[in-house]
Amino acid sequence: MKQKKLVVLGATGSIGDNTIQVVRGNPERLKIIGIAGKKNFEKLAKIAREFDVKNVAIYDEDAFKSAMESGLFAPDVKLYCGFEGLMEISVLPECDMLVAAVVGTQALKPTLAAISAGKDIALANKELLVMAGKFVMGSAREKGVQILPLDSEHNAIFQCLCRERKSDVAKLLITASGGMFRDYTREQMLAITPAQALKHPNWNMGPKVTIDSSTLANKGLEIIEAKWLFGVSPDQIQVVVQKQSLVHSMVQFVDGSILAHMSPPSMTFAISHSLLFPERGNCVFAPLDFTKPISIDFQPPDTKRFPCLEHAYGALRAGGTATTTFNASNEVAVAEFIAGRLPWIKIADVVGKTLEKSEFFDPQTLDDVLSADSHARAVALEIANKME
Repeated sequence: MKQKKLVVLGATGSIGDNTIQVVRGNPERLKIIGIAGKKNFEKLAKIAREFDVKNVAIYDEDAFKSAMESGLFAPDVKLYCGFEGLMEISVLPECDMLVAAVVGTQALKPTLAAISAGKDIALANKELLVMAGKFVMGSAREKGVQILPLDSEHNAIFQCLCRERKSDVAKLLITASGGMFRDYTREQMLAITPAQALKHPNWNMGPKVTIDSSTLANKGLEIIEAKWLFGVSPDQIQVVVQKQSLVHSMVQFVDGSILAHMSPPSMTFAISHSLLFPERGNCVFAPLDFTKPISIDFQPPDTKRFPCLEHAYGALRAGGTATTTFNASNEVAVAEFIAGRLPWIKIADVVGKTLEKSEFFDPQTLDDVLSADSHARAVALEIANKME
């Protein structure tokens, strides 16, 4: 396998950290040629020095100015600024694969630009397919580009489906830890604080995805993403709580047999598989040790206590811009919760009421998607501001 050249959007986040760990363990086969982050230029400079990265994009303009004056970057490192910088670094001619690990909608246009330029995509950003799966997957098919999932659940399904016929697939079983509040009563949920919601029992993730895990909105985003990645119907996707986070997803086939993917709760396994596919890389995290007792249990999710999951299924069945509305309203609600302006238990209410008040349509352009996103955010914020 020739050395694969990577551009990493979101290099300073948790996915970026794990990507760097995988690259560090496979230096002969992986090379980082470009990195991007929002504000943390000191960390970007450290990465650039370790891996001799010559292209660095900084999204925040003030941070970019500080980086230019810092003297932390070698003279031969090119610094890119803002959204235009993200766009430029995503289509570097020598890049083979773009790692899309930026949270939120700002990764949408850079990722589409990379696809148009023929770059394979290692996808960690759920919002891209939830908002614009029609355009992302359509463009990838047109350009013959691979979309390789970095999420542990979707990567697990991808591995279970290798060499299998789509017609033999009965159901995708997406596992969930259930989050830190899976055993809470409603009374306990009334007092949940942001500090509590940011402590996941199994995973070390960014703040947004950690809170989404606590409400099961994260699983909602994942079922929508699974529809686009694997071309299945909503009725073929089932969520199962697996609180130890050792089984990352499963596939049930028409003959009743089930294939499962297992590993410890580390993103390095999924990232390594995607970056080096179709080959396997060096292991950079201790695998499961079956000489010691291991307990695994499964149970169905409680959608009455965690209604975000049902809201996601409803949006997926409605189609069109409904999934964009689900994502946008959830992002607004989570931001309001983190800011202390919305109780945790009201996050799902904001999402549900925004879906009820919105009209959905089949978007014909990316601008249609972005317009629906903007409208949903305004509606969600208005609803959140009226809640106590």
